[in-house]
Amino acid sequence: MPTLAFNKRANFDYEIGDKYEAGLVLTGQEVKSVKMGHISLKESFVTVKGTELYLTNAHITPYKHAGELKNYEPTRPRKLLLKKSEIKHLTGKVRVQGLTLVPISVYTKKRLIKLEFGVGKGKKKHDKRETISKREVERNIRRELKNS
Repeated sequence: MPTLAFNKRANFDYEIGDKYEAGLVLTGQEVKSVKMGHISLKESFVTVKGTELYLTNAHITPYKHAGELKNYEPTRPRKLLLKKSEIKHLTGKVRVQGLTLVPISVYTKKRLIKLEFGVGKGKKKHDKRETISKREVERNIRRELKNS
């Protein structure tokens, strides 16, 4: 499963709980562009519209060999393919508990393009500081062990 895009801010800004895998509905030229790695999950999120889930604000650059594309919008909402039971479960979590659906990565599985997203709860500023300090302590420990 080669990863095509990864959302670095997901684990920093959110406490990720359950993770889910969904298919993406893309046009042909978007598929080629994504497989070349021209996708960015920065500032993207998953929204609930009725009984469907959409990947919103993910930027897919136009495929350069496709020619002129009229009315192409790189950040348009893209439908996610999940089972109805999973969608109902996630919709309940988002509406009742106030959680957020955060895209984590986009990867290929055989010939299909999949999105991994998680149910996240936003971190407060002091939680982020805690994360940074833990990371620095671990880095210092590794550096000391390497030098010894």
